[in-house]
Amino acid sequence: MGEGLASDGARASGQARGAALRELAWLFLRLGTTAFGGPAAHVAMMEDEVVRRRGWMTREDFLDLYGATNLIPGPSSTELAIHIGHRQAGWAGLLVAGSCFIFPAALITLGFAWGYVRFGAVPEMSALLYGVKPVIIAVVVQALWSLGRAGLRSTPSLVLAALCAGAILLGVHELAVLAGAGALAVAHRLAAGPSAGAAAAVPLAGGAAVPLAGGAAATAAVASAPFGLLPLFLFFLKVGSVLFGSGYVLLAFLRADLVERYRWMTEAQLLDAVAVGQVTPGPVFTTATFIGYLLGRVPGALVATVGIFVPAFFFVALSGPLVPRLRRSAVASAFLDGVNATSLALMAVVSYRLARAAVVDWLTAALALLAALLLVRYRVSSLWLILAGAALGIASVHL
Repeated sequence: MGEGLASDGARASGQARGAALRELAWLFLRLGTTAFGGPAAHVAMMEDEVVRRRGWMTREDFLDLYGATNLIPGPSSTELAIHIGHRQAGWAGLLVAGSCFIFPAALITLGFAWGYVRFGAVPEMSALLYGVKPVIIAVVVQALWSLGRAGLRSTPSLVLAALCAGAILLGVHELAVLAGAGALAVAHRLAAGPSAGAAAAVPLAGGAAVPLAGGAAATAAVASAPFGLLPLFLFFLKVGSVLFGSGYVLLAFLRADLVERYRWMTEAQLLDAVAVGQVTPGPVFTTATFIGYLLGRVPGALVATVGIFVPAFFFVALSGPLVPRLRRSAVASAFLDGVNATSLALMAVVSYRLARAAVVDWLTAALALLAALLLVRYRVSSLWLILAGAALGIASVHL
């Protein structure tokens, strides 16, 4: 009898775990296919799905996980997906959520790379993005509002977030702002004693698209360093292991080695690769998929993609279990509060910059306002709003 009950319990537990993994897979496959707009938009869409719609965690927990992604190198929104998967379904969830968020984005980027090699240019996406970008602004602002209400609940946290936003706008590096905000939060906590901390969220910027360089020849430049799949894998493994910052930081990092040092690519090819990574849905780091295909076709795309994303799984696996412990330490909790306040400041600055590029006329302004109303008042899924925006953008070309 006891063995039968234990067997039934194990079976029920296994079924529950399987259901959780299937839901994670479906959610992140969908987000990886439709999450345009860069990390700020990805975080907003994840908050909508994970906190508002499914109730998998509180906003405070979500903000802590997102704050933690800013303390490690790599693509922040991908690492957030991996954190969510780990929180929901353990180590299997970690692998499923991260892989499902990356896979469709990499597949779409691979299609662009094939077209680039075949036709010498990437497909035109300006009409689609004309309608999608205003909706993305509404999604990000709605998430910023809800996360700010959860995280910036005291005057010191509001002041700290405002100071961080000002510093970022003045050009201070994100990592310096993060460290300074964490130190200030710790100093305030030590001076004032234990109190209710602030929490918030964190995108490293990276949503704005880089202009396409045009129809560069799709064959790789004459290399001054020998090309091979192993050197390609090791290069992108290094990038994924040490890179903090936005898509523009990624551009500078890739240019230094791929164009100037190894001479595997031309400047124009690299600009097109980064542009494709930013205008396609999902992680900006799928730029590696495009570059890998240009240099080594499908095997090159595979090893480049694996190389740049593997460190994200490793860093989340190491840091994820530490997040709850940080909250149990007064000093570490205060530091995390400072990081979270900086995160909201970064998100606000990214939203401002994206809005300037996205809302360019009365139609895009109306679309952003309508999307915001439908999100807040009627809780319409951001997926449907993005698809509607894309359809309106394409239709506007023919009107």
